[in-house]
Amino acid sequence: MSHLDPEQLALIALGEPVASDQDREHLASCAECAADVSEMSHAAVVARSTMDEVELEAPPARVWGRIADELGLGDAAVLALAPPADLVSARPSRPVTDADTQAAASVIPSAAPRRRRWSQRAWWALAASVAFVLVIAGGVWVGVGSLTPTSIASASLEAFPDHPQAVGTAEVDEARDGGRTLTVTLDGAASSADYREVWLIRNDGGALISLGVLDGSKGSFPIPAGVDLAEYDLVDISFEPVDGDPAHSGDSIVRGQLTFA
Repeated sequence: MSHLDPEQLALIALGEPVASDQDREHLASCAECAADVSEMSHAAVVARSTMDEVELEAPPARVWGRIADELGLGDAAVLALAPPADLVSARPSRPVTDADTQAAASVIPSAAPRRRRWSQRAWWALAASVAFVLVIAGGVWVGVGSLTPTSIASASLEAFPDHPQAVGTAEVDEARDGGRTLTVTLDGAASSADYREVWLIRNDGGALISLGVLDGSKGSFPIPAGVDLAEYDLVDISFEPVDGDPAHSGDSIVRGQLTFA
């Protein structure tokens, strides 16, 4: 009886939908192939379940070369699969559950006897498949992480005497491209329909920058490039009359000084 290729068995063990109806029939009747898939599935689940507890060290290029040679792949495949030489932190998108094991074993007879030790080719196939999954997972995690803005400063905004019920917060986030955004919240300050303006004020009180109008209880405002937040570190929200005068009205609701992370 001919058996399924080791590479295909490894992919089935990883839960990939590569098994045809004919392959499923073969696994249902071939104890040797079924046992191989069962063993490899268990190994894959164990490997995945420890990914969130350890940092994975990228193997040297010679290991990827041996995997490629064993599977008959070219140099381009080695370059595509091999991660950087630094440590790679791979995080799964979700914890491994019993459903993962059941999905991989759904085509395997439950009473299949164990066969002889896997061939070296089967081991390499499983290693290459698991390595590829880890590299992709690490790349997705790094890519998503790099898009998340970093909080660089924050402040508690305290009420002025004329607005004792007001309370607010401010946070400055910096994007990967260097762009900065000030996000403020304001509660307890009259009606959200009132005209309220957000400002950055220089710490000596000698200059100020209007960032925009606050609609509702929360708003985000881009900080102009070149503004030194070490100088303009006071965040102010004020009531402003609709009179065409761009200057600060002097009716501040809350104000606070940024603290840098």
